Amino acid sequence: ATVLSASFPGQALARATAHRPHAMVLGDLGAVGSGVEVIRAVRRSGGVRNEPASDLRILALVDEADELGVLRAFHAGADDVADRTVGYPVLRARLMVLLDRAGGRACQTSARVGPLEVSVATRQVWLRGEPVELSGKEFALLSMLISEPTRVFTRAELLREVWGFGAYARTRTLDSHASRLRAKLRVHGDQLVVNVWGVGYRLIDGNLEGPEA
Repeated sequence: ATVLSASFPGQALARATAHRPHAMVLGDLGAVGSGVEVIRAVRRSGGVRNEPASDLRILALVDEADELGVLRAFHAGADDVADRTVGYPVLRARLMVLLDRAGGRACQTSARVGPLEVSVATRQVWLRGEPVELSGKEFALLSMLISEPTRVFTRAELLREVWGFGAYARTRTLDSHASRLRAKLRVHGDQLVVNVWGVGYRLIDGNLEGPEA
């Protein structure tokens, strides 16, 4: 594996854009213009050619006693946080877990469920043969749901994997995006993106056909 290093945030972003790494390890989370800003910039990106990949796996390093630093990293969008004194074997193991999580969905280049078709490679969606325009986060949410369409993804899981939020994040952004996504997929009456109250969301509940089908 190739390892790249960067001495300041701008350089880290430039190398993440140019080399498209699979994972990033960041420290220096307390200073202005620090690793936190790098995480936020990555999560805001659309993953296009001149931006870093928005689903880049990020491991943040903080001081063991710095609880605020842990929260700051998760809220910015880090996938995991470790003590900055962590040894190499543990660091490597945690990175491998992050990459394994991403790998299962990354290998799926396209998926079809009933009238819905999603191309992960080209970031395109079709419903009953007609293209559907989605925002970056709407597409990321749909891609995760369609990877296991009948499985209920918990709110914490979706917030972590799609937005990079920590387990204790309090936000309505998931519900807002899910509502907009559901509306865009309902133009023909199809019942997709099911809210499982108190748990999370799944793509279908077994009924693929809408009232107009």
